[in-house]
Amino acid sequence: MYKNARIAAIVPAYNEALLIGRVIETMPDYVDMIVIVDDKSPDNTSEVVREIDDPRVTLIRHEVNGGVGAAIITGHRAAIEAGADVNVVMAGDAQMDPDFLPHLLDAVTDNGYGFAKANRFFAPESFHGMPRYRVFGNILLSFLTKLSSGYWHLFDPQNGYTAVRTEVLKRIPLSHVSQRYSFENDLLVHLNILQVSAVDVPIPAVYGDEVSSIKLRKVVPELLDLLFRGFWRRIWYRYVLWSFSPIALLLFLGLGLFLFGLAVAIWVCFQIAGSVIATAATVMLAALPLMLGTQMLISALQLDIQASPSEPSYPPFVAADGTAP
Repeated sequence: MYKNARIAAIVPAYNEALLIGRVIETMPDYVDMIVIVDDKSPDNTSEVVREIDDPRVTLIRHEVNGGVGAAIITGHRAAIEAGADVNVVMAGDAQMDPDFLPHLLDAVTDNGYGFAKANRFFAPESFHGMPRYRVFGNILLSFLTKLSSGYWHLFDPQNGYTAVRTEVLKRIPLSHVSQRYSFENDLLVHLNILQVSAVDVPIPAVYGDEVSSIKLRKVVPELLDLLFRGFWRRIWYRYVLWSFSPIALLLFLGLGLFLFGLAVAIWVCFQIAGSVIATAATVMLAALPLMLGTQMLISALQLDIQASPSEPSYPPFVAADGTAP
């Protein structure tokens, strides 16, 4: 138990026979339960887990490989049923240093956040030694995830080292969250729809003997499609269905004006290319909607950034006698 909260560590594992033992053996004593989800590994990951004598460990093996997101969802459900108050996700390849786990837990147990995630890129030096294409990819993916999820104050969205209150997880339709590598991005969209307060926690990454199985050619198109659909789902629920917000009005009207002005501008360009002289009225018919639409879209963006759930909103956990940590 940590500060009056029962802690469950969710460990998705696929071909982690080499490192899964280290993950279990280095798990802090204040973690009450360790849920290992073997996502149908072809190696002996499950056998290694069974050989470790730790009463906190619960092993679940998938009969069908569902992806890292599916493994995490299975672990969350098992921990909720077992009575956990806070679930943390730690990789089965020992990338996530347990020494920094209290930093995440403090955010959700007594600092008022419903969700906390690690951020590996908390300083300029964090990018040293990383290839430029990966730096560019991380920055671009972070921006797209900010736009899609609405958590403009968060960075490093693919970092799976997270802590979340189970009361938050119970409100999320876990069966509708992406079950593959885009799980973290899709989870942020669902959390924002529920307006769950979230925070980044600076934690350095640990790289060792792990081997990545990610196929970028398959993951990138899937991720872009999810972010596009997630953006419109978030806009629909937060700013249209539950409360028709000025953000929705500015977004839809601005997008309509911008697209209309763009279409007219393209038509004018073709006319000019055909030696037809464009009149001032025709040019204004393109320029004015473009300018007004751009301004409205920027205003919608500013309001969305201001609406990012960044303020603590949850009470600290209390002991049975009613005392806080």
